[in-house]
Amino acid sequence: MKPFTAHHGLVAPLDRANVDTDQMVPKQFCKLVTRDGYGRVLFYDWRYLPGETPDPEFILNAPQYRGASILLARANFGCGSSREHAAWAVLDYGFRVILAPSFADIFYNNCFKNGVLPVVLPEDTIDTLFARAPSGLHLSVDLKEQSITDDQNFKASFAIGGFRKKCLLQGLDDIEMILQHEQKIAAYEEEACPLATLYSSL
Repeated sequence: MKPFTAHHGLVAPLDRANVDTDQMVPKQFCKLVTRDGYGRVLFYDWRYLPGETPDPEFILNAPQYRGASILLARANFGCGSSREHAAWAVLDYGFRVILAPSFADIFYNNCFKNGVLPVVLPEDTIDTLFARAPSGLHLSVDLKEQSITDDQNFKASFAIGGFRKKCLLQGLDDIEMILQHEQKIAAYEEEACPLATLYSSL
């Protein structure tokens, strides 16, 4: 997983509450066998007209938000099913940060496991950012300092659990975290099940 220390990027505002994972990645696209390629189908039913023609009315298709890497959202973002594909699609599209007043728990956890930083900010702060986004808002997000700033004296802080922060800073997903203890695991297996270790080496 790519480490996350700090990020500077353009903000795209998605002014909808209760955006669920079914809207983020419709069920027909959940059959892909790798994490790659999901960016194309993120918000598929909202982004496209028939024939996959970009819908000019959808905010992410607006020219001023092309290349945005910070998604600004409303309350309860990522609700619905537990599909991890939603977090894959967010990352594959190019977003590294999501700002919202609240997230659904499972989606929130899935973001951390895939190198996306979900940031919870007060409702009034989110409102301020939505008001400024149309003018071309760029933000700097510093995970070490747990701060968000811009070049116009805006500053906000955010909370994050110590373990999640460590994993993002070091770029560790669940498997990479376990592999840090590979030697200890091997030693335990050899001591607890010497025959299993012998057979595995044959």
